[in-house]
Amino acid sequence: MTEADEGTVTWGELLDEAGRRVEPGDARRIVEEVTGSEPGALHRALADLATVRGVARFDAMVARRAAGEPLQYVLGRWGFRTLDLLVDARVLIPRPETEVVAGLAIDAASRCSGPLVADLGTGSGAIALSVAVECADAQVLAADVSADAIAVARANLAGIGRAATRVSLHRGSWFAALPVEAEARIDVLVANPPYVGDHEELPSVVADWEPASALRAGPDGLDDVRHIVDDAPRWLAPEGKLVLEMAPAQTATVAQWCADLGFEASIHKDLAGRDRAVVAERSTR
Repeated sequence: MTEADEGTVTWGELLDEAGRRVEPGDARRIVEEVTGSEPGALHRALADLATVRGVARFDAMVARRAAGEPLQYVLGRWGFRTLDLLVDARVLIPRPETEVVAGLAIDAASRCSGPLVADLGTGSGAIALSVAVECADAQVLAADVSADAIAVARANLAGIGRAATRVSLHRGSWFAALPVEAEARIDVLVANPPYVGDHEELPSVVADWEPASALRAGPDGLDDVRHIVDDAPRWLAPEGKLVLEMAPAQTATVAQWCADLGFEASIHKDLAGRDRAVVAERSTR
């Protein structure tokens, strides 16, 4: 853009331009990111002239979003509870329903003294790092089979300050990633595993961009959930809790599996009022 190179285009004009190519809300987030404006404070920058470097970054980000890439990947970061997380195509985008699941794990951990918490399939580290930050005495094991996911989680771990000293990252498939000394000692076992059926249709913004290995899990989407439920009794402490995210239609089935293993299971809703999580603990009856 010649005019921008000459310093004659304002961020307000560029915001208007972006709003004709992508959703206005997305355009605003992109301009906030490029200008370094805090949410709600963008108006202060709109009259400023855009720099050459800023325009180049703006153009690239708008083009990516216009091509269908999720806004979260375009921005390169996304908020989750109290965290500002690095996110890119190596990991799933943190979602509001998972914030609820993290809250359930945090509530369970807060009832223990010095709890040991394991987050299986940690991805960006959203759940594990939220537990570490919000439970001051929790020791957290964060595991994932994907080396790419572990790299993203490690980058996010570096951003949580002193709480990072209570988090360890482990690469491997589900329980195989955990240190053997954690067996029968985990107070809270939490996971947001893949739970989409192999042939289930997904919006293109999800199916075309997010890692399929973190989304799909067999014909009914329950292969990984089933594995976690079956092996959880071996790894949980006597009064430990299992917290799992899944699709609304799967919750009753998974709750019954937990009951069959001698757990008391409850179903919890997400912010949209849909059944989203199962929390299970050994029955005391």
